[in-house]
Amino acid sequence: MTSQPASTRERIVAAASKLFYAEGIGRVSMDAVAEKAGITKRTLYYHFRSKDDLIAAYLNGRDQPNLLLFQRWFDATDGGTAEKTRGMFASLAQSARHPKWKGCGFLRTAAELASMPGHPAMKIGAGHKKKFEQWMRTVFEAAGIEGGALLSRQILLLLDGSFAAALLHRDPTYMEAAGEAAYALIMSASSPLPQILGK
Repeated sequence: MTSQPASTRERIVAAASKLFYAEGIGRVSMDAVAEKAGITKRTLYYHFRSKDDLIAAYLNGRDQPNLLLFQRWFDATDGGTAEKTRGMFASLAQSARHPKWKGCGFLRTAAELASMPGHPAMKIGAGHKKKFEQWMRTVFEAAGIEGGALLSRQILLLLDGSFAAALLHRDPTYMEAAGEAAYALIMSASSPLPQILGK
């Protein structure tokens, strides 16, 4: 069974994704994307009216695959919710050891567009992070862990903080440290201190 050839639009997004992630959105021209995709610039603008539209498509293309990857790492780890969450961070650290790893594409794009809060890509990035947070909340609630809304937000903060620290220091052990912190938070939430009688 042979796979269908990628459409022109898919080829453009794939080319842009490689260039934007490797070099940053500001440093990549539409000419470079067209050359990478093997098309003319006219064809590129036929499919995308502007670079902003292409940046949005780039992040849209990363949304579900990234979320599914985190879920796969979580599911592949033995143990309870705390162990699985720690394992997810450990898998992320392993991924960050690849020489081509350049951090979180959503956070890096947001940093470049910080002065443009209304940019479509900013909304996509925020939506992606919110989906991760909501997924974690669902996981915690399914496990019967109280305070899932706050806990899921804390895990997201650990995740994004570890992205930033690992990229800045080029040291994935920050992600492993974040995983240990996530484990401790979840264990604490899973085993609340008993109330003292009479209080």
